Amino acid sequence: MNFEQARFNMIEQQIRPWDVLDLSVLALLSSVRREDFVPAELRTLAFTDTELPLGGGRRALAPRVEARIAQELQLQRTDKVLEIGTGIGYLTALLGHKAQSVVSLEADAGLARAAAEKLRRAGLSNVQVREADGRQGAPGEAPFDAIVLAGSVAEVPQVLLDQLKVGGRLLGIVGDEPVMRAVLVRRVGEKEFQTTELFDTVVQRLAGFESRPAFAF
Repeated sequence: MNFEQARFNMIEQQIRPWDVLDLSVLALLSSVRREDFVPAELRTLAFTDTELPLGGGRRALAPRVEARIAQELQLQRTDKVLEIGTGIGYLTALLGHKAQSVVSLEADAGLARAAAEKLRRAGLSNVQVREADGRQGAPGEAPFDAIVLAGSVAEVPQVLLDQLKVGGRLLGIVGDEPVMRAVLVRRVGEKEFQTTELFDTVVQRLAGFESRPAFAF
């Protein structure tokens, strides 16, 4: 398989049409080898517009969603980032290339180990992957310039918003199937937050953030 041609096709046919036009993000998509992050048996599917199965009911985010998240965060080289849900580690790698440091929390021990090794091989020494479900974030290392929820939630947890710096932002995908929306929440004061709606999409619920069943009498 011609991976370079497949990567080019992914960018031109999936990523650009989804309004990912930031040149720095497009350059990263060209240079960070997604095929090195997906499970080995799925390498030939690394550039397809789909959520690849990871076992245990987990699925990887589609490439266009990862690219759009990386663009909308508008990371700076001085930013300290918290990611909830490492998955295959590809989005983590994109964040690591743009930020000063990334702490990524992954609930699945096997995925956490695999992603950490792939990120190490990719030379990203500024990224740490830890086995944790992420519901409480990383309060010991807060505040963060940016927090990324690499999966959906019913609502953005206040405990994570409280770990943002003033001026920091959190990107999450909020809602329940079949209606979900990516939002950017910016902390504009100690107790004040502003939310911007970005785009509609549907992605898997973050591990540990599953909606609880409604109480029934």
